[in-house]
Amino acid sequence: MSTDSGTPHKSVLLEEAVDALAIKPGGVYVDATFGRGGHSRLILARLGEQGRLIALDRDPQAVAAGRDIGDARLVVRHAAFSGLRQVLDVMGVKAVDGVLMDLGVSSPQLDDAARGMSFRFDAPLDMRMDTSRGKTAAQWLAQASQRQIAEVIKNYGEERFASEIAKAIVAARSRGPIATTRQLAEIVAQAVRTREQGQHPATRSFQAIRIYINQELEELSLALPRCLDALKPGGRLVVISFHSLEDRIVKRFFRDEARPRVPARLPLRAAEMPPGRLQPVGKPVRPGAQEVADNPRARSAIMRVAERS
Repeated sequence: MSTDSGTPHKSVLLEEAVDALAIKPGGVYVDATFGRGGHSRLILARLGEQGRLIALDRDPQAVAAGRDIGDARLVVRHAAFSGLRQVLDVMGVKAVDGVLMDLGVSSPQLDDAARGMSFRFDAPLDMRMDTSRGKTAAQWLAQASQRQIAEVIKNYGEERFASEIAKAIVAARSRGPIATTRQLAEIVAQAVRTREQGQHPATRSFQAIRIYINQELEELSLALPRCLDALKPGGRLVVISFHSLEDRIVKRFFRDEARPRVPARLPLRAAEMPPGRLQPVGKPVRPGAQEVADNPRARSAIMRVAERS
């Protein structure tokens, strides 16, 4: 979902993702992570007059941007992608022809200092994708135990100095609130003994806290089966991940749903086994060298595609 700071938002794997949806002119599609609408605009360009696109986003600013598009075929709803089924039910849509999920944080969120997601700016420590609800990162850090903080930074950031960072955070907050991104970045930097080349020492901790605050992995785990249930036979599910933990969840879900669902001990030969509910389409796709050169934030992206049986 990312692009370079200071440049217009550009969706990662734009053409590849929309190609993978195999758009039918009269089909109904879901862009479950609207962002600033890069994928949605290309989907609309390929839809016919009778086609429909339902876009979701947790971010009120993204929803407002979507409503400015002014295309009668597009409906934008303020919802996390785990709320897909409820949105479709309210709209009276039983099934769709494709769902696109572009995971992670968007460039407008990273590049807006007020959102507090990046240590590049000194700003209030917020980190919420949905600014209308939930605790901010500052509020969570003020009350979480040292053990909780360490677990989040270790599990979601894969940070080997998680214990030292958590200890430093708890010591710092005893002297006063940790209210800004700069404060947190400096505390983490002082606790990290060795630095990865080319990476700020607070990178993993900021990522981990953001993932936790927004419950990103839990949302993904809830959303994937709901997306599958919403697909028509032959419908496509396209997921772009930017983090190994996200991709692991997607990969495992695709693998498990590709397996036949057969009662235990039922005597069937291999040829008689029914297909799984979801069949992978092609191999995982990564951005090419030119896209990564144009947009360094694309470097970690991986796209997986599957089709409903």
